[in-house]
Amino acid sequence: MKRRDHLLSGPATLVVLGTALVVCTLVSFLFGRYPVPFRELCGILGDRFLSLFGGGIDQFWTDAMYAAVWNVRLPRVLMSVLVGACLSAAGAAYQGVFQNPMAAPDVLGASAGAGFGAALAIFFGLSSAKITIAAFGMSLLTVSLVFWVSRRAKGEKTLGLVLAGIMISSLFEAGTSFIKLAADPNNKLPEITYWLMGSLSGAKWSEIQFVFWPMLLGLVPLFALRWRLNVLSMGDDEARSMGVDAGRLRVGVIVAATLVTASSVSVSGMIGWVGLVIPHMVLRICGSDYRWLMPGSMLGGAVFLLIVDNVSRNVTSAGIPIGILTAFVGAPFFLWLITGRRHEE
Repeated sequence: MKRRDHLLSGPATLVVLGTALVVCTLVSFLFGRYPVPFRELCGILGDRFLSLFGGGIDQFWTDAMYAAVWNVRLPRVLMSVLVGACLSAAGAAYQGVFQNPMAAPDVLGASAGAGFGAALAIFFGLSSAKITIAAFGMSLLTVSLVFWVSRRAKGEKTLGLVLAGIMISSLFEAGTSFIKLAADPNNKLPEITYWLMGSLSGAKWSEIQFVFWPMLLGLVPLFALRWRLNVLSMGDDEARSMGVDAGRLRVGVIVAATLVTASSVSVSGMIGWVGLVIPHMVLRICGSDYRWLMPGSMLGGAVFLLIVDNVSRNVTSAGIPIGILTAFVGAPFFLWLITGRRHEE
């Protein structure tokens, strides 16, 4: 990423985005078809928190309010935050590693593999938990295959990795299309199509428990290595002169970014544009220093997906697949970014 003038300092950006995340999280609990007043919301959340220490609050809310907050909205809000942070962090990492502003979380085939695994599981009528496991496992298998092919490719390794990702992705996308062709058009096909559009409507505590640790295992290295990503952006020769093994660092960042991508796609379906647009937006705010760009991208992705998910579940009673909304928002915004940069230059 190229350095450019930015609007805020790094710490100020994190404060603004962190405040926005807290506000959006609280507002997300208030939106929904079943109203929960702010006083009752604070009481429910406070009661659950105090129960960890053996305390509690005398109940002044209804059981329906409690169920709406704790069993429906809280898992969905947490999933939105986790998926948004993961996809955006992966996008920032890929753009830094490949030195390509168009790099996105699905560049190594993680999304295509997850889509194929989920479609296959739905085709055979497996449960939602097994669909998530199949999507996650196939995503990791796809990326492993991409790495295996790229290591045997001739020429520049980074280019070979990208080309291998494009090729393997196309194969798994073709497999998904074949499954859709063979699926029952009355039952299986609509379910596969809806999953591929991306949605957080079925978020459950069990899914959060399943993906939380893989997400954490990927996000922690990306956060810890953000200092070295600045060195990597100077080029391999400069990195070596500073004692940084560029090749090993690049592989480590790619593996961590792919792990969080696979975890996210396995529970949310195909949600595009988050990992492409949000890092660019944060870059324009705080600059290209990864010390601030990486955590800023995590916060920005969480805020963005929370807002989009609120629109998704409140515009219509059935809910709009979140992948459609991110495309509607992401594509015009990215065009604005491109034209704005050219105008500045």
